[in-house]
Amino acid sequence: MKRYLVSIFMLVVSMTAAIAQSSMTDQQIMEYVIEEQQKGTSQSQIVTKLMQRGVTIDQIRSVKDKYERQMNNQGLGVKDITTTGKNTDRLRKNNGNKKQSANVSQYRIKDGNIKEPVKNTYDSNDPEYLLMHKELSSFMPDSTEIYDQMYLEQMMRDREDKNKRKIFGHDIFNNNNLTFEPNMNIATPQDYRLGPGDAVFIDIYGASQSTIESTVSPDGTVTIEGYGPVSVSGLTVAEANARLRSTLGTRYSSSRITLTVGQTRTITINVMGEVETPGTYTVSAFATVFHALYMAGGINDIGTLRNIKVYRHNRLVSVVDIYDYILNGKLNGNIRLTDNDVIVVGPYDCLVNIAGKVKRPMFYEMKKNESLGSLLKYAGGFTGNAYRKSVKVIRKAGQKYSIYDVDEFDINSFKMNDEDSVNVDSVIPRYSNMVEIKGAVFRPGMYQVGGGISTVRSLIEHAEGVTEDAFTARAVMHRMKPDRTLEVLSVDVAGIMAGKEPDIPLRNEDVLYIPSKKELQEERIITIHGEVMYPGTYQYADNETLEDFVLQAGGLKNTASVMKVDVSRRIFNPKATSVSDTIARTFSFSLKDGFVIDGEPGFVLQPFDEVYVRAIPGYTEQKNVSIEGEVLYSGTYTLAKKSQRLSEVIKQAGGLTNTAYPEGARLVRTITPEERMRMENVIKMAQAQSGKGDTIDTKKLDLGETYAVGINLDMAMEHPGSNYDIVLREGDRIIVPEYSGTVKISGDVMYPNTVAFRDGENLKYYIDQAGGWGNNAKKSQTYIIYMNGTIAKASRKNKPMPGCEIVVPSKPEARKLTVAEMVAIGSGTASVATMIATIANLIKN
Repeated sequence: MKRYLVSIFMLVVSMTAAIAQSSMTDQQIMEYVIEEQQKGTSQSQIVTKLMQRGVTIDQIRSVKDKYERQMNNQGLGVKDITTTGKNTDRLRKNNGNKKQSANVSQYRIKDGNIKEPVKNTYDSNDPEYLLMHKELSSFMPDSTEIYDQMYLEQMMRDREDKNKRKIFGHDIFNNNNLTFEPNMNIATPQDYRLGPGDAVFIDIYGASQSTIESTVSPDGTVTIEGYGPVSVSGLTVAEANARLRSTLGTRYSSSRITLTVGQTRTITINVMGEVETPGTYTVSAFATVFHALYMAGGINDIGTLRNIKVYRHNRLVSVVDIYDYILNGKLNGNIRLTDNDVIVVGPYDCLVNIAGKVKRPMFYEMKKNESLGSLLKYAGGFTGNAYRKSVKVIRKAGQKYSIYDVDEFDINSFKMNDEDSVNVDSVIPRYSNMVEIKGAVFRPGMYQVGGGISTVRSLIEHAEGVTEDAFTARAVMHRMKPDRTLEVLSVDVAGIMAGKEPDIPLRNEDVLYIPSKKELQEERIITIHGEVMYPGTYQYADNETLEDFVLQAGGLKNTASVMKVDVSRRIFNPKATSVSDTIARTFSFSLKDGFVIDGEPGFVLQPFDEVYVRAIPGYTEQKNVSIEGEVLYSGTYTLAKKSQRLSEVIKQAGGLTNTAYPEGARLVRTITPEERMRMENVIKMAQAQSGKGDTIDTKKLDLGETYAVGINLDMAMEHPGSNYDIVLREGDRIIVPEYSGTVKISGDVMYPNTVAFRDGENLKYYIDQAGGWGNNAKKSQTYIIYMNGTIAKASRKNKPMPGCEIVVPSKPEARKLTVAEMVAIGSGTASVATMIATIANLIKN
């Protein structure tokens, strides 16, 4: 039997492996690997997922063979070979190389920033896994490893960029918006020399009309139908036109012949020396030196921008100075290149740093014998606050450094050396002819001393004089002494302006401050509280009376008491030498039509007085309650007194109707702010308690905006003024229903139902009417909601009544164990069993 079971098990395993093995085709495997690599999945994770899907090492090797064959075919151009018709488009296209940048979009690069690589946490020593990983990596490298390398390289580049000195002009060939790419559709220059690969159009018009398209062959000829080859290689466009006219003139004697160039050939040029990527480049025949430098990635850190050389057939044909283009817009030397031209970028001769108060502080490349004046011109000149009389130059002299102060007259004759460091200082932040006036004048600020302003009086007059609230008895002037310490001079402004005191001469950097009376005293305010239209704090005004202030606050409200208005006043005693128990004085007044009739008429207020207008004693706005349902006159009623009771309002409403059911009457009450505050405190305490292990559901404590009050209207009407006859308050809503002869059963019963009320029947009768208890019914917690809002636990004392609802709660559902928990329990049980067996064996031994 055991052998039979083992055989079946092995058969199932082999069938499962076979199914898994054939679950993915080679194409699906290749597409899956590419897709996962683009997501940034590591090679280890890809191999693991493939093995889980049943992919074998043989399938990986098959995919590798197909992938390599496909890539080889693409490399040979198999997919790119197409046959096209005759090309008649005269618009030229740029057929030179494009400057390429690494396409890293498939790696984890978002918003232009390379993110930190995800670490691979997979570790396995499985021989099949290692073999599959090796085979897959041999033809499709790990995208995360490539990415990690790119991330490290970019970090190094960023670090180098921060430490690298910024050289003027070096970034011009690294700007993607400035490629210097030639315009391919300009009129063909007459000095353009034709060569093999150029497409030409020969237009014949006049007596004969024809267009001949041809391409210059490798031996330098164009073939003209009906005539034969004509040699044009090495000729300019003008020379080729002349040759064609002379060659074909006899045949087309009455016609004009014109040669134009269509698609130009590509040329091969070499960029050598101090560029980012020296090498050989294939570019358009219209390409210039600048475009070739852009293709080579620009000049490196030690390359020259001022002496770039172009060689043609071993002869120097052009010298390029990039600064001429950047600063003056000149393209001298930026010639059009020809086949096999060599561009040589040598190292710079002189690199100088300039810092300080210039418009473009950075490093600049200087030619031999260029002066400090040229450097300042390259740097954009001085800034507005630069010190121009002298410029400091630090220069290496032998084993030490020397410093030179170059006078403004020697700037153009002082020659620069390599590694010179130039610094332009700023002017000293001091004034040579300034005085300042602050405070209570119409035009405070700084003024020029000398001429029209030489004394305190002339300074005040130039400031348009003192303001009306100026405190002129004493002003303060701060004066700078020769040792740059301050001294203070007292100034009698009133005396000087009246001519009674001698005027004070001003010196450079004097500062005169004239205070205002408002600044010398605390802000004066008065306040009014209580039954006025606009209570609040107001600015004090001299001679303001109590009546004035009441009018300023909008007058009295209808609720204001005219019999008692109080004014509270601070007690000021600057000469006090002991503490007094009295902290304020209070004055009381009676008013009529806003005027004082009892007390001191025209009572003048003082700063910081506080006025209190009291409300009429016992004044209360109407408080309403509402009655709905089975009363004679339902609606809203005003409470006539503070302690009006339920039975009194029912009588006001005409009493109950014949169909009223007073046992089911209920009262809904609006929660007051005080009750809300108490409930919030209870909730906070409950929440604090629940943090200590309690299981209080604080949501159940929230009453909302209203809550039900259990009443017994029948007893209240029979016993007016008793405890049953509760006192009403504003917002109460009384609902008197009709008689309802039903009982509703809900909750955990077999069939929730509403049945007719039967007098004398107990709880079990109504549960049976709903099909009996539910499977999870919590029988002992069954409760009854009566029509009057009272809720009671079901018992012999609390019996069902007409219109009530019986609610049967459910037991909380027990949480089922998860698979992991069951495994853990099983493992624990097995461990305990093993331990017990071990102990038993030890005891036996």
